[in-house]
Amino acid sequence: MIEEYCQHLWLEKGLSDNSIVAYRKDLNHFAAWLGEQRSSLLQANRQHLQSHLAWRMQARLKSASTARLLSCLRGFYRFALREGLVEQDPTLNIDSPRRGRPLPKTLSESDVESLLSAPDVSDTLGLRDRTMLELLYAAGLRITELVTLELEQLNLRQGVIRIIGKGDKERLVPVGDEALAWIQQYMKQSRPLLLGSVRSEVLFPSRRGQMMTRQTFWHRIKRHAQTAGVDKPLSPHVLRHAFATHLLNHGADLRVVQLLLGHADLSTTQIYTHVATQRLQDLHQQHHPRG
Repeated sequence: MIEEYCQHLWLEKGLSDNSIVAYRKDLNHFAAWLGEQRSSLLQANRQHLQSHLAWRMQARLKSASTARLLSCLRGFYRFALREGLVEQDPTLNIDSPRRGRPLPKTLSESDVESLLSAPDVSDTLGLRDRTMLELLYAAGLRITELVTLELEQLNLRQGVIRIIGKGDKERLVPVGDEALAWIQQYMKQSRPLLLGSVRSEVLFPSRRGQMMTRQTFWHRIKRHAQTAGVDKPLSPHVLRHAFATHLLNHGADLRVVQLLLGHADLSTTQIYTHVATQRLQDLHQQHHPRG
């Protein structure tokens, strides 16, 4: 049933592979827990679900992961009802946990400059990494969007890239002159050496000429952060957060930032206004005589 539902998510909902992996994991964990209660996904009732939520609370699991689980289960049981596999939806009238909205971890402009300058550009991999970091920050990309980028998505003449984001939604993102210059240098000097005799459309191949995994590049970001002396907490989205925050700090319109990030809902982008406001408050306290 879990695999049938995952096929449904791929065929009818168009969810990304990463989202489907997360949903499959949630369903397998819930099914395993139900097995310990001598029940199953198709036998579960409202009491089972409430007991599982209480268990998650006692285990101090994050409210965000519990909210994702409930969203997954709601979709699963709607699908099971439609297929005639269950007679009632156990998720009805169960509220999602309240989710706090922590401010995204970001970097100052000087931190970003240090991070971008960390790779050794005289080295083939160093030049590739510098170009990837420049593009990640210049366009506010997700790491997955960056490592899967192909040549045909890049338009150097117009200075834009066509990004295929979550749910296969496309957006055009402008790229600044600095990042474009690094891309051109990388494509002349580094990319041919990485590919060798291998033919590939991937813009940023691994040393074996294949598509790099997002985990591999994330490890390389952390390594360059150590080299740069950036000791702030990092996340895979750190340069994406910095991209949005710095745009707003310099007066960009919120809806423009929404379009550039590829957010479907403006409320998702609004979290960055709090980061920008916090920055203003910090500056006020630091420099105002009565701060």
